[in-house]
Amino acid sequence: MWDPAQYGRYADQRGRPFHDLMARVEACAPSYVVDVGCGSGELTALLARRWPEAMVLGVDSSAEMLAQAPSSMPRLKFTQADARHWRPDRPIDIVVSSATMQWVEGHEQVLRELVGCLAPGGWLALQVPGNFAAPSHVLLREATARWLPGLALRAEPVLDPAGYAELLGAAGCRVDAWETTYLQVLAGPEPVLDWVKGTALRPVLAALPPEHHAGFLAEYGAALRAAYPSGRFGTLFPFRRVFAAAHT
Repeated sequence: MWDPAQYGRYADQRGRPFHDLMARVEACAPSYVVDVGCGSGELTALLARRWPEAMVLGVDSSAEMLAQAPSSMPRLKFTQADARHWRPDRPIDIVVSSATMQWVEGHEQVLRELVGCLAPGGWLALQVPGNFAAPSHVLLREATARWLPGLALRAEPVLDPAGYAELLGAAGCRVDAWETTYLQVLAGPEPVLDWVKGTALRPVLAALPPEHHAGFLAEYGAALRAAYPSGRFGTLFPFRRVFAAAHT
């Protein structure tokens, strides 16, 4: 279950890759735009403002997140569906997937199928986290293996830029793929733990019995404080993202 309030605590930092991704999409007057994995919809609403004549649809599997979605824009709609199975009933001019495909098993095939749903000249814009080899995620996998040996967290759920360039190029697209590492400056007594509570830690806490949450968080939090020590101006947290902007 997603917690919109926890996720939204870092909305500005989490939203920056979305803005950088959309700056590379050069579509002029799309009529149908879809945000696959739209979450609570604030960023989807930006697509509706950028292209006010387009029908914009946000798709997400979380009822909790969609309950927070904006509802005052007439050409902006939302639907609850699993990204693995949702497909449009007509060609799409722009498909956006921001920080979603890392959760989707077999997302490479999903992307191929979404490219097949594009209108001529259509765009697919993708960004995913690329920090699964960072201490935050390595330590999480190690702690989870001790506390929940039956829960396997994938070590490499996404591709690198070259992998997405190859995948989308083979699907018939022209591809611009790149990566960026943002250096987040986090504050508070448990800055990195608070950050990952909104995303990577979510499935672990959902599977862990509630009576074990405090012990798990104490152990994992101590490891994070050692890996990301507080400095003079806060705790520095490298935030690597992988991007691809492809068009037919």
